[in-house]
Amino acid sequence: MSAILSRPSPSLRAISDPSGAGVALVSESPAPAGADSRPRTRRLGLGSGWRWGWWIGPALLLVVWTIGSATGWIDKRILPAPWIAVTTSIDLIAQGRLQANLAVSAWRAAQGLALGTLAGVVVALISGLTLSGGYLFDGLVQVKRAVPSLALIPFFILWFGIGEYMKVMVIAIGAFTPIYIHTHNALRGIDIRYVELAETLRLSYPQFIRHVVLPGALPGFFLGLRFALIGSWLGLVVVEEFNATSGIGYMINLARNYAQTDVMLVGLVLYALLGLASDYGVRWLERRTLAWRRTLAR
Repeated sequence: MSAILSRPSPSLRAISDPSGAGVALVSESPAPAGADSRPRTRRLGLGSGWRWGWWIGPALLLVVWTIGSATGWIDKRILPAPWIAVTTSIDLIAQGRLQANLAVSAWRAAQGLALGTLAGVVVALISGLTLSGGYLFDGLVQVKRAVPSLALIPFFILWFGIGEYMKVMVIAIGAFTPIYIHTHNALRGIDIRYVELAETLRLSYPQFIRHVVLPGALPGFFLGLRFALIGSWLGLVVVEEFNATSGIGYMINLARNYAQTDVMLVGLVLYALLGLASDYGVRWLERRTLAWRRTLAR
């Protein structure tokens, strides 16, 4: 044993036992030529995604709904089956009611969303890039944020009447708040080092807006736009119950009066599809616009 310890083999390494009991010999075989001896790095990211993976959740919901309706687990008097919604939609399209009401609702939502987005971006820029603007507007928006938009409908009726202008304004105020909140937060969250770098490079104010402010604010703006779209559709449901003679909300309200659950279901499914499609559209636009940004999602 002493001879082995005095002249260890190249493939053996002596290790002292921590308990003091003796010495252990551990094999230390040389790595094969060309092999990488560095430890393999564990990947913590999400990896490459599947293009249609975003639709798995809605598809599973549809499968559960279909199976529940086919097996009788879901009472058709409580929730009609999916094929009932399909056949009713075909009948409404043949009558011309569905596309006519959809066009009216989409136009109302588009007007309100455009107005709310424009106002939200302008106020967020003033409040986010100037101290005086922040002092003037941020507190007012936080007060508005604490007041539900639906609670303002009686006052909106007094101020703007009960016609189309009131409906557009309710939708706009619902879209304004998330646009402002997330854009303002993104502006105030821009790293001060980028601002100092712009000052060092002596960038003009338009160059500062283009190269620092816009890249820093766009992620927050797109997040706010997603919330604003959902707020627009939610506001549309409510306002179309006030003195409306057309629109998806009017169609649902009329069907409720006559206990037409199949028509009500078509309206609800249509709202869900509109919300899903609009959110997907914003995500697609965000990926294209912010293709330079590397995040956990990519």
